[in-house]
Amino acid sequence: MEKFNLSFKKSAEKELRGVPNPPLMLILKKIEALGTHPRPQNSVMLKGGEKHFRVRQGDYRIVYEVRDEERMIVIIKVGHRREVYD
Repeated sequence: MEKFNLSFKKSAEKELRGVPNPPLMLILKKIEALGTHPRPQNSVMLKGGEKHFRVRQGDYRIVYEVRDEERMIVIIKVGHRREVYD
């Protein structure tokens, strides 16, 4: 299977900087794993689009878009579960 390239929206990069260190490393590992498996078993397709997904990492959520034709994953939002859906 071909790897997908990873890209971050500027707002997602900023959100990542605000995550405390213990969960940050696990979140980054989860994001890296999306490069080889863009739709893992625990991913959930979000309403309103066939390209937007969410994965959980503890109390944090990673919202991303899969662009199959470009072989790219775009990280849209990263945040605590109580804040990510606002």
